[in-house]
Amino acid sequence: MKHLIRLVFLLLFFQQIAQASERLKVAVAGLNHDHVFLLLNLYKDKKVDIIGIAEPNQTLSNKIRTQYNLPDAIFYHDLPSLLKHVKPDAVLAYNPTDEHIRVAETCLPLKIPVMVEKPLATTLSDAKRIAFLSKQFETPFLVNYETTWYKSNQQLKQLVDKGEIGKITRILVKDGHEGPKEIGCSNYFLDWLTDPKKNGGGAVMDFGCYGANLMTWLKNGERPISVTAFTQQLKPDVYPKVDDNATIILSYRDGSTGIIQASWAWPYSVKDLQVFGTKAQLYAKNDKELLKYKQQNDPPTNITTTVPYFENHIAYLEQVLKDAMPPENDLGSINNNVTVVEILEAAKRSAKEGKSIVLK
Repeated sequence: MKHLIRLVFLLLFFQQIAQASERLKVAVAGLNHDHVFLLLNLYKDKKVDIIGIAEPNQTLSNKIRTQYNLPDAIFYHDLPSLLKHVKPDAVLAYNPTDEHIRVAETCLPLKIPVMVEKPLATTLSDAKRIAFLSKQFETPFLVNYETTWYKSNQQLKQLVDKGEIGKITRILVKDGHEGPKEIGCSNYFLDWLTDPKKNGGGAVMDFGCYGANLMTWLKNGERPISVTAFTQQLKPDVYPKVDDNATIILSYRDGSTGIIQASWAWPYSVKDLQVFGTKAQLYAKNDKELLKYKQQNDPPTNITTTVPYFENHIAYLEQVLKDAMPPENDLGSINNNVTVVEILEAAKRSAKEGKSIVLK
């Protein structure tokens, strides 16, 4: 009996070692984006290994180190110093959007894949530079959106591609919440999220990117021919430096239209997607619920969201690295996200100049 117990113990021990060796080994660039807690909780659940963290703010580093019982040795002041000591499978960036370009210039020449939180960049010039480096060094640079992992969105795309709703005529996306301060975002996050340079804008960037990302995906990478946008400060006392409400209208060559409603002033949190076609409408109300409306005035049909897709960004990143081939046009791809930044830059210009911007 003792021998059996010992054998079981050894089997479990070696199984844990095998699982640990299979886990993705990542380094983290920055801790001041609150989405980093999604990664830290995956680390806590032993679904990913964090082998290095670059964060110049010592107070923030100490807080995260204590909260997640992380070893002192994995913390560095900056990313170049970190990469001199460790060789991760990938770098995940949780820093201000305008710093994504520096992450790209540090990692891509070393052929270290990168995933950043949305959006890709604050300017089109930075986005194009990142895309150039990714192609030059044949290394993936990916963008993480919460809505990528919504089974409802993946199921919707599959049905659109099958022609279930006919030709797309209109896409409507609503994204946002009551406001980053109102929902309790950390001060570390708020400091740059409400900064016009570091974030590139307010709600127009923070939530406008979701709609631009989904529309570009649904239109199979097609760029709009024009962008018209309106931005407002509904709460200037709370967000004096940036917009907190934005409406972006995209016009396409085939006559279809995309409408993005992005706001830090919704009375509730929302991330939904509606696609209207010549035959029917699909409505992804949230991450799981998908409805189909036909031309008749019948009640909507509930569609079971069974399409297989990745559970989260780590599972997706693991597959990309396993395939050794970056995706071409999916939601996290560099191609899609350069177009996203082009749309956002045109939207900001449109709102400022009070006219539609024609994309060349």
